[in-house]
Formats: sequence, C-alpha cells, structure tokens
Amino acid sequence: MLQWDMAAVMPDGGAAARGEQMAELREVAHELLVDEEVGEWLRSAREDAVRDGAEAWHLADLDEMERDRRHAVAVPPALVARHSRAASACEIEWRGRRDANDFAGVLPSLREVLGLVREIAAAKAEAFGTTAYDALLDEYEPGGSSAEIDRLFAELSTFLPGLVDQVVEKQRAEGAPAAPQGPFPVEAQRRLAERVMRGLGFDFAHGRLDTSHHPFCGGIPEDVRITTRWNEDDFLRGLLAVVHETGHALYERGLPAAWRRHPVGRARGMSVHEGQSLLVEMQVCRSAAFLGWLAPVAREAFAASPPRKSGGVVGRAGMADDGSWSTAALRRRATRVARTLIRVDADEVTYPAHVILRYRLERAMVDGALDPADLPGAWRDGLREILGVEPPDDRTGCLQDIHWYAGAFGYFPTYTMGAMTAAQLFDAARRAAPRIEAEIAEGRVDSLLAWLREHVHSKGSSLSTHDLLVQATGRPLDAGIFRRHLERRYLRDEAA
Repeated sequence: MLQWDMAAVMPDGGAAARGEQMAELREVAHELLVDEEVGEWLRSAREDAVRDGAEAWHLADLDEMERDRRHAVAVPPALVARHSRAASACEIEWRGRRDANDFAGVLPSLREVLGLVREIAAAKAEAFGTTAYDALLDEYEPGGSSAEIDRLFAELSTFLPGLVDQVVEKQRAEGAPAAPQGPFPVEAQRRLAERVMRGLGFDFAHGRLDTSHHPFCGGIPEDVRITTRWNEDDFLRGLLAVVHETGHALYERGLPAAWRRHPVGRARGMSVHEGQSLLVEMQVCRSAAFLGWLAPVAREAFAASPPRKSGGVVGRAGMADDGSWSTAALRRRATRVARTLIRVDADEVTYPAHVILRYRLERAMVDGALDPADLPGAWRDGLREILGVEPPDDRTGCLQDIHWYAGAFGYFPTYTMGAMTAAQLFDAARRAAPRIEAEIAEGRVDSLLAWLREHVHSKGSSLSTHDLLVQATGRPLDAGIFRRHLERRYLRDEAA
C-alpha cells in the first residue's frame, strides 16, 4: 500500500522519507524471517505434517514458507535495506528523468541499484546452486529457469518475424482504419473504464482506479489498487491498460479466502499473473465479440462528455458520422499491428519482441556483460535488430519502463510466458464453457471468470506453475497454441 501511495498520491517531496519507511519495514520483516528459531519451527512443522499425514495444501504452505526463508537467509539484512533505499530513490528519480529524456542523469542511481542487485543475485546463486539470473528469476517465477525461457523464446523466434511481416503487409493493403478525433476528456475515459471494469467483474467495494506514471496493480485481495495513465488523443491506450490491470486484480480477488495470510494463498508466480492480465486484455478485450459491444458504448460515453470549442465551433470529440465509431473500425484499431517503440502500447504480435529484447539486456547486465552506461546504444541496436525500428531518444527507449529503476530484474520474461499462458487458458476455458463467447459480446465474463476461479484462482500457490497449467488445460506451456491464436485472429480474421 505504501508503494501504491508513492506512485499515485504522494508528493515528490516525500520520496526520501518513504524510501526510509519501506526500507525499515523490509529490514524488520527480513530479520524476523531469518531468525534461527523460525528455521526450527519450520523443521518441526515439516516433521509433524509428514507424520500426521497433513493435507496437500498444508504441505504446499510449508513449501512456500521454506522458499521465502531460503531467499531471505541467502541475503544479509543490511543488503536488503540498502537495495530497498536505492531502488525507491532511483524510481522517484526515474520519473522526472524519463520525462526529461535524461538517461545520463539517472545513470548513477541505476548503476547503484544494479550493483546491489548483482550482490543479491550472487548471494542467492551461491546458496541455491543456480546462475545469478536464475536466482533473481525465481523471485518472480518460482522454479523457472533461463534454459526453459531460452527454449520457449527460440520457438517463438522461429515464427514471429514472418508472422509480423505477413500481418503488417496484410493490414497495409487494407489501409489505415478510420479513427475518431479527440480530444477525449480524461473524466469521460475514466467513466468508460469503470463501466468496462464492472462488466469484467471488478468489485469497487474492494478496489479503486487511480492515475500514475506507469500502469500497475497492487494492494491486497481485500483492497486492490489499479493505476493507469490516460491519453486524450487516443482513449484506447488508457482503456486497454486498465483492462490489463483489471485481469491482475481479478486474480488477486479470486485467491482462496480460507488461505489468506498463508503463503500458499498467494498468486502462483508472475507468468500466471501476467497470464490473467493478458487473458483479459488480449483474449477478451481485443476480441471481435467484445469490441462489437464496446463500439456503441464508447461512442455514447464520449458523446455525453462536455462539448469542446475548436476553431470557433463547439462540438464533441470524434462524433462525426464517418464510420470511425463502427465495430469494424474499432476492431481494426484494437488489432492493428505495427513495429512500434513502446512496450505497453504494443500489439500482441510484436509484444514478445519487446520482451525478448529486455530479457537479453537485463540478463547481460546481471551477468556483467553489459555496463549500464552502454544500455541506450544496446537498446537501440537490439530493437532495430529484433523489430526493425530504432528509438529517436532514450525516453522512448531504455527509459520507458519502470522495472530496472525500481530494482526489478528477472521480471520481464514472465510477460511473454504470460501471453502464452493466457492463450492456453482461454482456449481451454472456451472449450469447457461455450457460452463464454456470447457473454463477452454482452460486455461481461461471468462464465469465464467462474472457470478461472475454479481452475486457477482458487489454487493459490498450492501447485507449481507447470502442474497448475497441466491440470487446467491438459498440457504444459505450449507455444503452438499461442501461434494458432495469433494466426486465427490476424491472418484469417476469425473471432478470437
């Protein structure tokens, strides 16, 4: 909650004090967890559980407790506090430096954060018997490995470049879709977003929507906080960010209440978490069925907004009867594929390329093969190589994402693993509950959410990511399902 407050509400002048507060809390929690008496309690609890034939969830709970302690014991408390303070300060500095396109200004702070991350990674790698990068990855993707990521990303790389070429050429031949002209007032965008969130099952008695520099979802299951950023020239950007974060929120709200405050009751890693957000954003909200519902609702939302005066003429944004509000036009805009610079605005076909680039760069920084000072050039070269575009500045390049400046290394691969997870879960859900499509066409997801509650949310961390996916879909993570989804939506124009 302190993190949300810092991002959404706190004045900039409170940054130093907030950094100290968060560092102190993390250090105290760390010291409690590494106390040798806690280790004795866990060993005793494990013996009792095995002897008494404890339920599977109880054993999984102990697994998660031991995993938490293993991570904590590997790192000295003072290092935890230093990393927390440095990351909080760097995140605040990044906000201003990004807007000013000033990578050189934030470089010293980033270098400090990376140095501490590398110390933590080295300590954990030695304790776990893994590589430094895999030790960091395990914080976000329990049991994950760079070897498995390399295999999956290599499989994606065999078909994605050609697919991007095919789709871009197909859409170029069709011509650019008509787009309603803004500005789209932020308050009208917020009202529309809240209406969509309610249809998706978001409970405003246990959550809220705010504005921040970077969209995110945080808080606790009883109090879920979503933030987004708005663009008055393109209402889809803010809306799609909202529905993405709503997917995260629905997962948090659906975690088993009986296991609250138990580690086993937490979400099962970030590839599953990103799978929930991308399922809602990509599988549901960019589908033909949903966009058919959204088109008239969106037009109504902005027709009802206060009129704007332009060139002496009073009118409402984008209300010309030129077909730009039609379902077909909205669908073409929401599924437009382009080699763009900004990850959070990328389409689902090119999005994996953004993630693969970041994975390569952060792994190189953690391994010491890439100095942070060389990050802007490596970013430009890498994006040109993998996607054929080059950022004109650092604001649209290596300054665009918050993760590294907030000390989060090892997170990025989970986005694309999540995209594959989303396609696989949605495929299974739709086969199990055929009425899902009709409900999406009405702007709601009752049957889909019920299926996710049963097969994903209610499991918490009682299963490994692999076992969770196998139980829910009948197979481990399969890039082929993701490929078929993309080909069906973007090459054959079939409803997804």
